[in-house]
Amino acid sequence: MDEQPQTDSAAALSPHRPLTEFYPETASRQKFVNELFDEAAPDYDWVSGMMSFGSDQFYRRDALRKAGLQNGMKLLDVASGTGLMIKAALELGVDPKHVTGVDPSHGMLAKNRERNPVTLLEGKGEALPCEDASFDFVSMGYALRHVEDLRKLFGEFRRVLKPGGRILILEITRPKNTLALHLMRFYMQKVVPRLGWLRRRNKSTAKLMEYYWATIEECVPPPVILSALEASGFKDFKRTTTGAVLSEYIARR
Repeated sequence: MDEQPQTDSAAALSPHRPLTEFYPETASRQKFVNELFDEAAPDYDWVSGMMSFGSDQFYRRDALRKAGLQNGMKLLDVASGTGLMIKAALELGVDPKHVTGVDPSHGMLAKNRERNPVTLLEGKGEALPCEDASFDFVSMGYALRHVEDLRKLFGEFRRVLKPGGRILILEITRPKNTLALHLMRFYMQKVVPRLGWLRRRNKSTAKLMEYYWATIEECVPPPVILSALEASGFKDFKRTTTGAVLSEYIARR
C-alpha cells in the first residue's frame, strides 16, 4: 500500500486571495459562503442553465462519461450543491445506492434531496465525512473556487479513493482574451442578476453572481491546480478544455 504524500500543514493553498470585499476576514469566509448558497439555492439550477445557455446537463454527462464513470462504480460528489452532477451520473446509469454527495450548505442539500435518491452528507471537501479508500470516482462541479485549501482538498480526494480511482473536477477558468473577459463579466454581473430579479425578486441571485465572478477572476491559474494534484500524489493528471472558459481536471490515484 502506497503512503500518503507528506505535506506541510502550514502551507495552505487557497484558490484565490481573501475576498474581503464580501467578508471581513478569512475566518468568516465559510460562514459567508454557506449563507450565500443557502439563500440562492432556489435559483441555483436556473443560474446554472443561464450561464451555460442550457447546455449544462449535457456537458456534465459528457464530461463524466469521458472521464470514465461507469455503472458499478461508487461515486462521491463533493460540494454537491443541488445535485446536478449526481443527476448527470444517474442519467449515465450509475446505481443511486452507489452514490454519495457531500455539501456544507443546508439549503443546497435540501434541493438535492428533492431530486436525487442518494446518500447526502453535510461536510466540507477538506474534511470529508467518508472512510478511507471507499470510492472509485470523485467528482466536483464548479466548486473548486469555494474551498479554503486546495492541498487539503486533494489530500482528502486521494484518501477516500480506492487505488486506481479517478477524479473529475469541472471548473470555470478566467478567459485569456480581453474581449471575452469583458463580455463574460458583463453577462454574469449585469444580465443574469437582472433576469434573476425579474424572475423571482431574489436579491441573493445578484449577490451570488457578484461573488461567483470574483472567484473566477481571482482564481489561481490551471498550472497551479495541476501542480497541487501532482504534489498530492495523483497520477495521469491533465486538464482538457471545452470552449474558452470550461476546464476539466482529470487524474488517477
